[in-house]
Amino acid sequence: MAGMTEPAPAKVNLFLHVTGRRADGYHLLDSLVVFGPAADVLHAAPADGLSLALEGPFGARLEAEPDNLVLRAARALAAAAGIEPRAALRLEKRLPVASGIGGGSADAAAALRLLDRLWELGLGAARLREIGAGLGADVPV
Repeated sequence: MAGMTEPAPAKVNLFLHVTGRRADGYHLLDSLVVFGPAADVLHAAPADGLSLALEGPFGARLEAEPDNLVLRAARALAAAAGIEPRAALRLEKRLPVASGIGGGSADAAAALRLLDRLWELGLGAARLREIGAGLGADVPV
């Protein structure tokens, strides 16, 4: 697939403290993280609709619908920008699923960064973090 690419690096929490809970049920966190060299890779190209293909050694362990964080991020970004979500996404899932290294959150954050570029929105890091916070506490990291 021609288009753009964004890495979604593994995240290791050196310190994590739950400081409370938001009204929407997500936790408030105080944490210190480092990013490792291992990463999932997200690819995007223009398309008529929104789709997600899952590949890589851990791709079969995920479902594209209905609740994949990459698609949720794409829809949230499009809604915030007032546009239709149109992109063919392909996720090379190289990080183990549910392993505690932030794979799903990193994938959602990568989707926000990548689609901001693909759709030429120019929303900026602060606005992308706000949108990410609506998806999960780790996404804005």
